[in-house]
Amino acid sequence: MPRNRVIFGLIATIGLLLSCSLHCSAQEVEEKSPTSHDQTSKPAYPQFTWDRIPLYMHVRKAKSYTAEEIAFLARFPLITFEKANGHQDYGNVEAGTLKAAQAVKKINPQATILFYRNVIVHYGGYAADKELQQIPGALLQDRKGNTRLVRNRVEAYDLSNADLRKWWADTCQNLTKDPAIDGIFLDGNIKALEPGYLAPQIGAEKKQQTMAGYHLLMKQTREAIGPNELMVANILRARFENAGLEYLDYFDGSYLEGFFHNVGGASYEEYVAKGIDAMQQAARQGKIIAFTTGFTPPRSTSDMGIDEAHATVASDAQAQAALTYPLAIFLVCAEKYSYFRIHEGYSADENNRWMRWLPEYDRPLGPPSGPATKDGYRYTRKFQRATVHLDLQNRTANIQWESND
Repeated sequence: MPRNRVIFGLIATIGLLLSCSLHCSAQEVEEKSPTSHDQTSKPAYPQFTWDRIPLYMHVRKAKSYTAEEIAFLARFPLITFEKANGHQDYGNVEAGTLKAAQAVKKINPQATILFYRNVIVHYGGYAADKELQQIPGALLQDRKGNTRLVRNRVEAYDLSNADLRKWWADTCQNLTKDPAIDGIFLDGNIKALEPGYLAPQIGAEKKQQTMAGYHLLMKQTREAIGPNELMVANILRARFENAGLEYLDYFDGSYLEGFFHNVGGASYEEYVAKGIDAMQQAARQGKIIAFTTGFTPPRSTSDMGIDEAHATVASDAQAQAALTYPLAIFLVCAEKYSYFRIHEGYSADENNRWMRWLPEYDRPLGPPSGPATKDGYRYTRKFQRATVHLDLQNRTANIQWESND
């Protein structure tokens, strides 16, 4: 056989092997990726491992973060920079959030960072507020013309206003253009969707109009930021007929709070079990889960049980003792892309307790052997290095950890 024919044959064989290898690799990536918004594009989900408890961070600070704080934040795979970040040093929330996000990304380029926006409550300090002031009828009013309707001190958006919705979606688009921002955290969804919220002030008809506007806004926001950016919402809540699963198609995942405030006549164990079921369903769909709660049972700060406040914990020992029950709930539900946060509040302004790192965070966990089993209101789930027992009626839990070899 001529020499050049042998060479050409080898080249063809190598090309075929490379083509197959690339095809197989692409197929593996496609199979491992979460469901996308369309067949060609998808957002980049956060890093995830079962090696240790997967953790979430949700924080705000009026001034700049210190180098130590940025290094701490860079340990988390999923971070939401809440309202008011850095505005005192950088002039507005957008600039302060970007500075913090860029600093974290410099240390950990793989960190997934979300920019906070509230869908109905107008928190000030944003550069985009200048455009908001030029939109007629952007804010809801009561019958006397008062616009400070939320807790009698904060303004609320009129989501039935098309110009307002465009402005809101544009603010999200402007931030997600920066490579340091991987998506939007959408807060206030419960207030927007709860029929009774603000209805006494603005009337039932106007409330229905704003609810319809909310659904339009969610679609407009996705269109504005595109399919490659994350939308994670504060949306799963057992107070809804289907615990918020009926709204989840708009989003890549859900943050969870208000998990223990049984409303609507349900008992505590019924309410929490419904929330667990919803979290399990969403997690099994491949949705991002960011489960948050306080060290002590959070107290409701509104008549409708929508908002909650978190008490401080005096010592690390008390914090560690309070960890087991909410952590057990999380582990009963967790799947890939589920993350956990327990805290005293979201502000980093007053002290450094938001940086508390508990020994359990360093314990080997390993993947679950399967879904949790349920007997009445008792749950059990096994992981490679831990076994979880949860009893909702007695409000107790136990996590049996294997020794750290």
